Amino acid sequence: QVQLVESGGGFVQAGGSLRLSCAASGSIFSIRTMGWYRQAPGKQRELVATMSGGGSTNYADSVKGRFTISRDNAKNTVYLQMNSLKPEDTAMYYCKIVMPAWAGAQDYWGQGTQVTVSS
Repeated sequence: QVQLVESGGGFVQAGGSLRLSCAASGSIFSIRTMGWYRQAPGKQRELVATMSGGGSTNYADSVKGRFTISRDNAKNTVYLQMNSLKPEDTAMYYCKIVMPAWAGAQDYWGQGTQVTVSS
């Protein structure tokens, strides 16, 4: 079994910063992709940022230049540094990891951490 524990969410004023963390534990030999997604009330879950094992990143256009994803492979942890936050960034943020193909390519989701940005 694999468990993901997210932390770092909270309430912040527009223009502020937050740093999210997601630590994976359990039967993990390798992680192919680690990433963050978010879901606002009444909206579909959307990609925020992902990072491959080789360090390649992918960002949603809405967060480019403001958010930075990073990962510590030794700790099986992924981070999301969020700067210049806007009210429209308010959402539940979810961590997701994807295992390599040789490990079954299974994906796992965290429980989510709430981010609220006031105007």
